[in-house]
Amino acid sequence: FFTSMKRAFDIIASVSLLLMLIPLLFILTVIQLLNFGPPLFFSQARAGKNGHSFLIFKYRTMLQGQGSDSERLTHWGKFLRSSSLDELPELWNVLKGEMSLVGPRPLPTVYLGRYNTEQARRHTIRPGITGWAQVNGRNGLSWKKQFELDLWYIDNRSFLLDMKIIGLTIFTVLGRKNINQQGHSTRSEFLGKEE
Repeated sequence: FFTSMKRAFDIIASVSLLLMLIPLLFILTVIQLLNFGPPLFFSQARAGKNGHSFLIFKYRTMLQGQGSDSERLTHWGKFLRSSSLDELPELWNVLKGEMSLVGPRPLPTVYLGRYNTEQARRHTIRPGITGWAQVNGRNGLSWKKQFELDLWYIDNRSFLLDMKIIGLTIFTVLGRKNINQQGHSTRSEFLGKEE
């Protein structure tokens, strides 16, 4: 019952948010074109429920070409990341059923072979735009701690917990804390089962 209710909420909320945010999305799209030109979006293969691959969409924050991530990250890109506005296109992933509003953050598919059995449980549910790990440290967390928080959510998920996480997400975004790991434009790569 919870899974059906959660999916219904995801559909209603994502449609409502996309409709309400049309003016903001239009403004962001125009600024994106002025700053970067096409393509507007960053897309990457991420692992969803049961490890199935899907393309996640975000507003692009880096210039194309060679160089490190920190060198290609623009001032506009930093603003998009710090405000989490770059994540808004993921509402389309939610509407398509590839993601949920709340769940473990989807990670690159190249990580799939690096999880131990317990860590791999994060793929038993749909990934989310926000989650328990995001409101408890975001990119400032170690991989070990993130996976612990993801699994705690999976074992304790409920509609009330989802509402709490959505509420806490607002404060997390407004606080602009732990946007990136120290020394990284986002965070370090997950290298394997020992972490």
